[in-house]
Amino acid sequence: MSGLDAALASLPLTLLALVAAAAFVTSCISGIAGYGSSLLMPLVLVPIVGAEPVVPIVAISGLFTNASRVAAFRRVIEWRHSWIVLAASLPTCLLGAWLFTKLGGRGALLLIGVTLIVGVPLRRALKRRAIRLQGGCLIAASAGWGLINGGTPGAGVVLISMLLAAGLEGAAVIATDAVISMTLDAVRIVVFGLAGVVDMTVLILALVSGIAAIPGAFVARATLARMPVHIHTALLDILVLAGGAAMVFGAFRG
Repeated sequence: MSGLDAALASLPLTLLALVAAAAFVTSCISGIAGYGSSLLMPLVLVPIVGAEPVVPIVAISGLFTNASRVAAFRRVIEWRHSWIVLAASLPTCLLGAWLFTKLGGRGALLLIGVTLIVGVPLRRALKRRAIRLQGGCLIAASAGWGLINGGTPGAGVVLISMLLAAGLEGAAVIATDAVISMTLDAVRIVVFGLAGVVDMTVLILALVSGIAAIPGAFVARATLARMPVHIHTALLDILVLAGGAAMVFGAFRG
């Protein structure tokens, strides 16, 4: 039996359908709020494949999600901010991705859980303080974010806060976040591939979730002006906190 056949045999159709449905829903959410997909997908994926493959899966599927958001919002991308953030974050993203490949299953589970939990109050704190990021401050913040983004899911919430603090608004935030995230997803995939953590099961789940997520960006664009973001943001925070706590508990229990 080939690697592809063995991987498909280990993934029931109902499980693939669950992953696809979750990817579509979270793509709709992230297309409206600017974040959410990489926060919610680990809650679905960890019970299925464990913690270690989650970041590679999210990175590969993120290429599809962010590419569709770039296509949907391409007219409002802020290219100047995109280049600044990418130049500062790319080297540290490489380092963060490499460090993640050195973690075992328990370490990966603990890291993902803590990242999800910390992300909620961090987003609220950044929004409340209305911090302004310009020039060197934006470069320094981008370098720090790149390190976090390289080895964890859910770092998009920090990038959204950074772009808002840099003065971007509305759909420009969604579009600029998408082009930055898409580029760094590609960088992470290269690192994970070289480290040997992308096997056939990871690839199948990533492709299923990535392809299922593509329509979500266009649904988000159609509803962005009408949907009250604060309602689904509050629900998202609750889900993320609960899921993160469950992962931390599982890491210590295991």
